[in-house]
Order: sequence, then C-alpha cells, then structure tokens
Amino acid sequence: MKSRFYRPLSLACISPTYFPDIALFVRNSGNYILYKNHDRKFTEADQHRLARTNTQFLYVRSGDMDVVTEYLEQNLDTLLARDDIDSGAKGTILYQTAANYVTDVFDEPGKTADIIRCRNLIRHLMKYVAGHEDALKALQAITSQNYYIFTHSVQVAALMMLVHDRLFNLNQDEMTDVGVGSLLHDVGLVFLSGNLLDTPEALTAIEYHKVKQHAQKGYEHLSAAGTLGEVSLTIVRHHHEKYDGSGYPAGLKGDDIPRSAQLAALCDTYCAMTTNRPKHTALPGKEALRIMEDEVGSSFSPEMFERFAAVVERKGKARKLSLIPSHTAAP
Repeated sequence: MKSRFYRPLSLACISPTYFPDIALFVRNSGNYILYKNHDRKFTEADQHRLARTNTQFLYVRSGDMDVVTEYLEQNLDTLLARDDIDSGAKGTILYQTAANYVTDVFDEPGKTADIIRCRNLIRHLMKYVAGHEDALKALQAITSQNYYIFTHSVQVAALMMLVHDRLFNLNQDEMTDVGVGSLLHDVGLVFLSGNLLDTPEALTAIEYHKVKQHAQKGYEHLSAAGTLGEVSLTIVRHHHEKYDGSGYPAGLKGDDIPRSAQLAALCDTYCAMTTNRPKHTALPGKEALRIMEDEVGSSFSPEMFERFAAVVERKGKARKLSLIPSHTAAP
C-alpha cells in the first residue's frame, strides 16, 4: 500500500520555530502531493494557511520519521509548556509522539532496551491524562489515521493510567510501570509475518494461532532486554487472559489473573471496539460497554468490569494524579 510509505503528522506538531527541514506532503483523494520540499522552511504563513483550510494532518515519508520522532521528543517539554497551544493540541502532540515511539519500536524491536525514552513519554502522558478534562478526546484525531496498531497502543496506555488513577492510590513509579507495559503490550505483534493484521478478511485457524503467540513473544523479548519491571512484563504477557480460564498464553483463571492484566484486557477490548480498525467500524462507548457486559463472568471479572465501566462512563471528570505511596499494586 502506498500509504505505508507516508506517515500522518498532526499540524499541531509542526512548529515554524523548531520543525526540522524535511519534505511535507498533503493527501488528496488517496494521493500524496508535495506541499514543501526539504530545502524550504515551514513558516507561520504555512501554518495559518493550512489552519484556514481546516487541514489537520500533513504527511512525511516513512524514512523521515526518525528525524520527526527525535524532534518531538527533544522539544516535548517546550511544546507542552507553550501558552499559544491549547490543551487539545498539546494532547495531540503528546499522543503523536508516543505513537511515533511505538512505530519506532515496531520497526526496530531492539529499541525497547532504551526504556528511558518510554518512561519519559509515560510520565508526560500520565500528567496530561490525570490533569485535563476530556483528556482522551485528542486521541480521536490520531486514531483516525491509517496506523491503527501504533495509536491503539497509546490509547490503551492512556486509558489504563486513567483507570488506575481513579481506582487505586499508586505511587509514581508504580503508575509509570503500568503505563510502560500498556504502551508496549502489543510489541509481540512485530514478530508476526507480513500483513497478517491488515487483512479485512477473517483470519484462518492457523493465522489466528500465530496471532495468539504475540503476548508470549512480546514478554520473552522484553524480559530478555532486562529493562522492564514485573508489573510491565505482566501486562504484556497476560493481557489476553480470560476470567473463565479460556484466554492465553497461560490460561489463568479468576483472580489468579493479576489485577493489572485484568484491567489491561478491559482497556484493550474497549479501545479496540471504539476505534476504527481494519476489520471493524468503531462503536459508541455505551454500545461497547453493553457488548462487553455480556462477557462478564467469561472474559471479565464482574467486580473489575463494574469498576471499569464506572470510570469510563464519567471519564471526562479529571483530577490530579495522587503520588502518595500506598499498597503496592499486584503485578
């Protein structure tokens, strides 16, 4: 697909002051048309012109994403502190930066060893999600673009931290571990072949068996890197376990499934159902919860689902993140 050679970049991320000298493209009827070449600066006039035409995204060649990712991560503190950028745009910048990191990891799995990058992004994400009303709304922009797997990981991480913030009194290190594991929960998919997840057709039994291996493969890869804590690794390995024991990879049952993994399964399912993806059209949140409720007792713990649903249904009411140490979260 031609779109694989281009990556979407929110206009909010493109600052005339800081943005690197790379080519930018606009998309029109599925075609990518050069907007500016690498040897021309992106100016304030460009910014205003694109805003007037309601252009939300420009596109960069996939080969330039390393430069863009480095630019965003190095300037994230500055961009998030600017008074001339509103809260929604800051959320888009933050989610875009995190999605670019996940894309980077999928391109080069060895980069998961650079856990400092991941923890830095999670701390920014944690602060934003806990401190802004409708903090998840900015995700809608980037998740509408054509790189679902990467933005899904960011969406799950943001929702996981929001749910943990509302339900448990975790300290900052515990919350960071939850966020890191959530952001990297699907990293095992990188070890699957080709376009297995992009096909709109139903998977064959053999293909589905291969997909089911991603949780264990991701755990083994990250465990070997030696940089993640047990909470993070538990989320990666067990986010597809089911309450009745029919999940994978370990077939854990009931409360033998660690708390963080139970919540990861809920967040993973909810985010998948409420986002457009290759095989499904997004459902409204209430409809997703109704369908998930039918899986209570089989896929999900009744108590955990009830608490999760209560958070999701009032997710717009943000409060500051509590950093007071308390009982350590179960992994």
